[in-house]
Amino acid sequence: MTTYPNSPRLTKAGLVLVDPQSAKVRRVIALQYNPDSLTRRLQAQGTGDSAERSEALRLKGPAVETLNLEAEIDAVDQLEFPDQHRSVVEAGVAPSLAVLESLVNPAAADLLANRARAAAGMLEIVPMESALVLFVWGAQRIQPVRVTDFSITEEAFDPSLNPLRAKVSLGLRVLSVDDLGFDHKGGGLFMAYLQARERLAARAAAVGFDTLGIGGLP
Repeated sequence: MTTYPNSPRLTKAGLVLVDPQSAKVRRVIALQYNPDSLTRRLQAQGTGDSAERSEALRLKGPAVETLNLEAEIDAVDQLEFPDQHRSVVEAGVAPSLAVLESLVNPAAADLLANRARAAAGMLEIVPMESALVLFVWGAQRIQPVRVTDFSITEEAFDPSLNPLRAKVSLGLRVLSVDDLGFDHKGGGLFMAYLQARERLAARAAAVGFDTLGIGGLP
């Protein structure tokens, strides 16, 4: 790592957990190292094969976008300064992994509360609501997402079998206004992201028919 004062500040990708009711930030999770690649897949929402021919060009809503990325977590840098990173010395990268696991697990307190409600004879138990997760990839890409799949490969263990290195694979589905509505905090963030993409598209250079090797449309 360079200490040159004029070196650019590295922006890290990460996730932000927001309370779905109050919109207050619960936690910011920064990836230790930015992934080398980010795979995006967009599936258009057409009117379907059974639609009338007059509906063939219509879109029902925003495309369904999914993201896949792989991140690495390594304790080596922190272990060089053990006094400043006691949790890493004591548990390796397990605490960082536990934070990511909380994205797909309900809180133990919520599970126990639902169990108590069921024991009290409540006929309908409302499913537990998780935090709103925002995927942040720079200032121009902030998207509400749901974690769809999550895998961890732990590597290199200390004498107490705490992992010192891990590879994490995350699958995310972007939540749009179709999922959250326009009035939800996440719906507003999705619209801001969509509008930012439209502004970005407007900056793309325009080309003429000659670029395609034709003089015009027949």
